[in-house]
Amino acid sequence: MKHRGRHRRRRRGAALRAVLAGTALALTAAATLISASQAEVAENPGALKPLTSPADTGALRLQEHLVPARTLNRLAASMGRPVGVDAVLKDADHTLRDGDDCTAGERATLPVTPATARAYCWDRADAADTAWRPASVTTSGDADDDGVRGTHRVILTGWTHSTTTGPAAERGLARVAFVDADRPGRPAYRWVLLTVPVDGGRDYRGLAARISGMVWYQDKLLVTTTTGSADALYVYDLDRIQRTTEDGPAIGRVPGGWSADGYRYVMPAVGSYRFSAGRCTASGPPCPGALALDRGTAPDTLVAGEWTAPDGGRHARLWRYAFSTDPARSGLLATDAAGRADAVEAYRTRAAGIRGVLSYRRAGATGPSWYVGRMSSPVDGHGGLWRQDTKGAAMARCGSDASHHCWAATPGSLSYWQATGEVWSLSDRMLFAVPLAALDRSLG
Repeated sequence: MKHRGRHRRRRRGAALRAVLAGTALALTAAATLISASQAEVAENPGALKPLTSPADTGALRLQEHLVPARTLNRLAASMGRPVGVDAVLKDADHTLRDGDDCTAGERATLPVTPATARAYCWDRADAADTAWRPASVTTSGDADDDGVRGTHRVILTGWTHSTTTGPAAERGLARVAFVDADRPGRPAYRWVLLTVPVDGGRDYRGLAARISGMVWYQDKLLVTTTTGSADALYVYDLDRIQRTTEDGPAIGRVPGGWSADGYRYVMPAVGSYRFSAGRCTASGPPCPGALALDRGTAPDTLVAGEWTAPDGGRHARLWRYAFSTDPARSGLLATDAAGRADAVEAYRTRAAGIRGVLSYRRAGATGPSWYVGRMSSPVDGHGGLWRQDTKGAAMARCGSDASHHCWAATPGSLSYWQATGEVWSLSDRMLFAVPLAALDRSLG
């Protein structure tokens, strides 16, 4: 009898342990669901909040600084007649690999949803050089309504070199890949180093700043810098690309000619815009980040997103500037008589860690939708993309757990090619395009 009693006590004890274990599992599952729900609420940037007070809009004011024509002309007189985009593309010496020829690791950085319409990875030597990383993209679809620059369809991507690794001469520099997109199956590209004229055009230096956004509008390329400079935007002229004459590690004038750390072409800045209130602060001007072009406004506008730490509590701002309609100021922002450019629209979003921004007015909508691409998730490595307006936000869901981290890994900026209906973007290893219609469908 004692023996049977011990069995009954063990069975009762086992049953009790099973009940307690089941309760613990249920509580753990509930806590996980609550935690996931709270995380989703925390990451949902919600509706955009319009910023209209003078204190809010005044912090976004830019002051224009154009490089004197005599400085640019002196540099051109010394280096030789400037060339344009066609000359650079004709001299392309690298080739993009089609998505099918990319490694599994490279393809894994593409969006989970929507599916890409085009995807490329870089020349193997460039892909292996991890000190250089891309962050921004713009196209000839931004530059002109018909999407063609000269005789070419062109894609530009902006890259920045690490400040701590690689050859000392290259650290912190910025360069642009000029991609000839006329042959979609085998696009070729050439590098152009971004520079800044110094000493009245008698020399130049490399642009030592991390670039995070680019827009090609008419004949100008506007580039955001987020480190190393107080300038919000640098301005480059696509018709003022200069050839170097010497192949060496130096950057600038050298005995016998001009060098750029081995680059055949350099593009000297023709101007810049700086926040009137100074460097970015939590209560003042934003830290400039992503850029894009909106052709759905009159006049066309430059849209911008603020860079804020992805794990911080600071909410980002989204805003826009009007482009000038003066033929003598092609590609420049609209300014007053004192050279000041004011934001014509601004919002606050609860999003942080913004890497890409786009503004587009969808059919039937009363106002533009803002597409916000965000930093990668530390869990699965993919970023998120949200569509926001003043009423709320929508996001894509993917995978068995219905995650909303469906966008590219280490995502870059966004650029809408109106003539093709495609949105171009990039990961840290791939250049790709998705149809805007498919992107909207994924967002619900």
